[in-house]
Amino acid sequence: MNWYLQSGKESDVAFDSKIKLARNINGFPFELQNEEQIESLENKIKDNLYSIGYNLKFLKLKDMDDVTIQSLVEKGLIEKEFSKDKRTEGSILINDDENICIEINGENHLNIQVFNCGIDLKNTLQLAKEVDMKIGEVLNYSVSKKYGYLTKYLNNIGTGLRASIRLYLPGLSKTRNVKKVLEVVSTFGINTKIESGDIYEISNQKTLGITEEEIVTNIHVVAEKIIAQEREARKILEENNIELEDKVYRSYGILANCRKITSREVNSLMSDIKLGTDLGVLTELTDLKVMKIYLYTKSANLQKYTGGQLDKMERDIKRAEIIKQIIKEG
Repeated sequence: MNWYLQSGKESDVAFDSKIKLARNINGFPFELQNEEQIESLENKIKDNLYSIGYNLKFLKLKDMDDVTIQSLVEKGLIEKEFSKDKRTEGSILINDDENICIEINGENHLNIQVFNCGIDLKNTLQLAKEVDMKIGEVLNYSVSKKYGYLTKYLNNIGTGLRASIRLYLPGLSKTRNVKKVLEVVSTFGINTKIESGDIYEISNQKTLGITEEEIVTNIHVVAEKIIAQEREARKILEENNIELEDKVYRSYGILANCRKITSREVNSLMSDIKLGTDLGVLTELTDLKVMKIYLYTKSANLQKYTGGQLDKMERDIKRAEIIKQIIKEG
C-alpha cells in the first residue's frame, strides 16, 4: 500500500512528512537553454539509473496525459508550478511505492523528494540522504566548499533542504486559535502555508549555516508543539459533545447520502468527518477509508480510479458513488 494511504505516527494530526533536496549537476548551466542541453542532462540521468537503484523509472511530462500529471499533483508528488511550466522540458524519476519522486529540470536540475506518512522526518531524511548520496556519486553535483550545494536561487543554497510536515488542525480552527499559534510559529523561522480543509504545511526557511539534522529537529519540535496545542483544542470541543456529534453526523449524512458532490464540498465535509473519526465520535469510518476518500475524490485521481475521462457533472456523480463504495468496504 502506498504511503499516502497509510497511517503513521501522530496521523490523527500529522498527515505526512516530506524532505526535498535541491541539487544541480556540475557542467550544466542552472537554467538549461535549449533542447540539446535538456536532452544531454536527461541522457546522463538515464544512463545512470541502474547505478542509482530504487527501481526508479524515468518519465517525461510531455509523454503523460493531463489526468496523469494532475493525479501526481493531487498526491503531492510534484509541484503544481512544475506541472504547468515544464510540460515540454520537465521529467521525473519515480519508484513503484511513490515515496521517492525526483523532479528533473524544474526550479533546479533535480528536486529530490522523499515522502512518509505521519510525523517521521528522521527516517524520511535518512532515505533522502541515501538517495542523494547515490545520485551525487554518479552525476557529480555543483558544490562550493564555502556555500555548500549551489542552487538557482540563493534561498536554497547550503543544505538545499526543505523539510515539511502537513498538519490537520480542526480543533485550533474551530476554537479560533490557529492564526495565533501559526503567528508564534513563524517567529521561529518556520514557513506556514494554508491548504484546504484545516490542513496546514510547516517548513523551514533557513538552508544555509545549519545542518540537515538541525533543520529536521527544529521542524519536528515545532510540529510536536502544534500537535499538543491541537489536542488541547480538541478536548475543549469534546466538552460540548452534543454539538460536536451533531456537526460530525450532519457532515457524514451529506457525504454518505448525496447523489452528486464537488471536490470542494468533500474537502469541507471531510474536515468534520476526519475529526469525528479520530475522536471516536464517528465509528462508521476507519483511518484507511478516510484517506481513500481524501485521495479518490480528487478530480484526476477519481478518473484514474474509475479508468476513464469524465466531464464535471460525471465526476460529481461518480464521486458520490465512490464515496458510498468506500464507506461500505469491509
